[in-house]
Parts: sequence; structure tokens; C-alpha cells
Amino acid sequence: MLRTAIASFSLLFAITACGQSKTYGEAFEANKTIDTYGLVRALNQSDSVSTTLEAEIITSCAKKGCWMSVVLPNEQEMRVTFKDYGFFVPTKGLQGKKAIIQGTAFQTVTDVATLQHYAEDAGKSEEEIAKITEPKKEFSMVATGVTIVE
Repeated sequence: MLRTAIASFSLLFAITACGQSKTYGEAFEANKTIDTYGLVRALNQSDSVSTTLEAEIITSCAKKGCWMSVVLPNEQEMRVTFKDYGFFVPTKGLQGKKAIIQGTAFQTVTDVATLQHYAEDAGKSEEEIAKITEPKKEFSMVATGVTIVE
């Protein structure tokens, strides 16, 4: 817990000191973030969790920036969408950057058609899309605001 608090404080200090971050959606204070391990633990005990999360970005929607994926423990990932499609993030250049995300996370089962749509948005080949034949249980988050740390 102390390590998470120190890491969060350090990240907030770096954001403030460097001024190299950009917020999309609603502005928020990132003074009480949890890490991805804390999020997974919380979601194993509850249907949904409203929180501010710190995570590494894997990718974003290549077409319009209407979602992004972030790293979770155990080689899992979580799709983050944006409340009411009220904002978008950049379509390129986010891989490996840190994001601070405010919103509500939950576990869901994503149907095949939606998974194929996401794969198409991510620029996957027709062959890769055709291999998606089963629904997938996964973690998701609907964000009200996202800060990307440059």
C-alpha cells in the first residue's frame, strides 16, 4: 500500500513538474490512484469499481481513438472506452505510455461480433479477424477522463 502511494505521488510529481501530460474528457485529480493489481483484486470482490487507475497503454483505436487497451497483470489486458463517446484519445503513438484513467471498471463477456469489430479497428488482418470465433470474458472500463503522461 505504501509502495503504491509513493509511486502515485512520484507520478503526480512528475506530471506536475514536467508539465508533459494531456487530459482528455473530464478533468480530475489523480491523487488516489490504484495500480492494475489493486484493480483486479477489487474486481474479484465486486461487480464494478469506480476508481482512478494508473496503467500502461498497449494501443488505441487506429480509426478514431474511441478506445484504448491497457496492461493488466498475468498478460491480460483491459479495454477502456470513453463515456458516451464524449472524447477520444490519439490514434497513434500511445504504446508504452502511462495513463491515469478515472472511471468505472467491471468484468464483462464480449460477444464475437464486438471482438471482431475491435480487431478491425485495431488494423488486424482479415485472417486474424476470422480466427475470432468465441466470446471472451474480460475486464473493461468506461472512463470519464484520461490523462496520458508523455
